[in-house]
Amino acid sequence: MKTRSTHSLGWKHIYMVLIMLILMAALLRIWRKGSSLSINMPSSQDPFTESSQSEQDRFMEPSPSREDQFVKSPSSAEDQFTDPSPSAQGQSIGSSPDDVSMSTNPEPEDTIEGNNSDAIMTEETKDEKLSFDSPLPMNPAMPSPTTKDNRDVENITYSSNSNPQVCNYAKGKWVADSRRPLYSGFGCKRWLPSPWACRLTQRLDFSYEGYRWEPINCQMPEFERFSFLSKMQDKTIAFIGDSLGRQQFHSLMCMATGGEDSPDVEDVRSEYGLIKRSGAIRPDGWAYRFPSTNTTILFYWSSTLCRLERINNTDPDSSLALHLDREPSFLTKFLHRFHVLVLNTAHHWIKAKFIANRWIMHVNRKPIKDGILMDMMNVKNYTVHRIVKWLDSQLPLHPGLKAFFRTRSPRHLDKTGFCNNTIPLTGGSEVFEEESSDKVVETAVKGTRVKILDITALSELRDEAHKSQYRIFSTSAYHDCLHWCLPGIPDTWNELLVAQL
Repeated sequence: MKTRSTHSLGWKHIYMVLIMLILMAALLRIWRKGSSLSINMPSSQDPFTESSQSEQDRFMEPSPSREDQFVKSPSSAEDQFTDPSPSAQGQSIGSSPDDVSMSTNPEPEDTIEGNNSDAIMTEETKDEKLSFDSPLPMNPAMPSPTTKDNRDVENITYSSNSNPQVCNYAKGKWVADSRRPLYSGFGCKRWLPSPWACRLTQRLDFSYEGYRWEPINCQMPEFERFSFLSKMQDKTIAFIGDSLGRQQFHSLMCMATGGEDSPDVEDVRSEYGLIKRSGAIRPDGWAYRFPSTNTTILFYWSSTLCRLERINNTDPDSSLALHLDREPSFLTKFLHRFHVLVLNTAHHWIKAKFIANRWIMHVNRKPIKDGILMDMMNVKNYTVHRIVKWLDSQLPLHPGLKAFFRTRSPRHLDKTGFCNNTIPLTGGSEVFEEESSDKVVETAVKGTRVKILDITALSELRDEAHKSQYRIFSTSAYHDCLHWCLPGIPDTWNELLVAQL
């Protein structure tokens, strides 16, 4: 009995040991399988390694040094003079001078406007949808138009439901502000051409100076000139366009200096070839540098954003080829030096103006004789789309450059040829629309890296802020309902620009 009991007990131990071994083997197998999964599984960051690269690293091809990126173009009419045509005032009833010839020093206003060669047919063409495809193909080395990058992070705000959205600074309202204007209309003599300094004219009401633009659901910081210059340290801001672009340039100079004389600010026009040439009524532009921060602000006159070349270089009276598909030589020559670029064109796309200036439109280096581009509206649309696509193709080569296309500045000339209103905001104070009133520019920049500086609708509400008939020594039967008094509306354009930087 004793022997049998001992033998039975031994088998029980064996069964227990076997069961334990089986369990241990199963656990060991599970553990090994888990270890293998852990070793082969990529880290949580690995799946995003490619997307964490910047857009520039993924899409930008190796480029030459910034100084060598552009081959110096042959001498063009743009580099030789500003506007070749004789004065043509009086050819159009109610026309207003677009690019008044003014030095930064006060001079008789009659001489300034009387010698203006651009003082004809500045009526704006209608903004309608394109009836043709955009002129230039997308560069295959560029990212898709829908590609997002971190350059828009600064312009993102949060709505009440906490969903991020791009800030629309053009949607908002005008509000009274006793702290305005940002500089004195009696001062800023070095930077503000006297005909645009309405405080020096016979005008008696200046209520238009006391308003600021307040975007809806956007935080737009107050402009502070020392903070602005500090932010723009070692940077160059370039305005290229017509006389409304020039007004924005003079406005920013007054804002950056506080309207003070600032003798330390250097005239650096010669660095950019912006000199007054023999026979010209004005220089090709202006450029100033703030030594304390090495900040440069400049303007170059190019009313169409196209390249102008004399057809016959041996004939000083030769007509000019206006190359719709070529950029201004100044832009290609100095683009690598710019950090902020603001383009505009609007009020010069008039056939009579082209005829008076002897501009002959060219595409592919040949004159246009028939077809869709014989219509001036289509010519303007074509040019805006082309320059935007070209600029968009250049931006990957210049990662430090922010480019803007400013929308059309409205004119308020009524049917009688006047703009006599002096009461602010008679047409309302708010802009509710999400889309721009300038469909040409809005369509052109859509899907590109070029940002829209949308000022049309908010400026449309300020018909009382034009220069009108007021002159320094008198009033005039002629009403300038296109250009603005300074201080004035262009200051707000610059506030919107700075907010987007």
